[in-house]
Amino acid sequence: MQDMKAHLEKLLTDAEECALVSKLATDKVKQELFARLAQHLKTLASEVERAIAKIEVDNAPPS
Repeated sequence: MQDMKAHLEKLLTDAEECALVSKLATDKVKQELFARLAQHLKTLASEVERAIAKIEVDNAPPS
């Protein structure tokens, strides 16, 4: 589980960096590319978050 959380943090950090590069880029193609990369990384991070939540629910003790 810790490895998944570490990957999640990396995805979120990379997404933020891509968004920043997109905002600072002067070239339109570079702006669009890094904006798409940021969005894709955010989507992947959301999928990892859902997987972590599912594992936590599945591993929860019965009530």
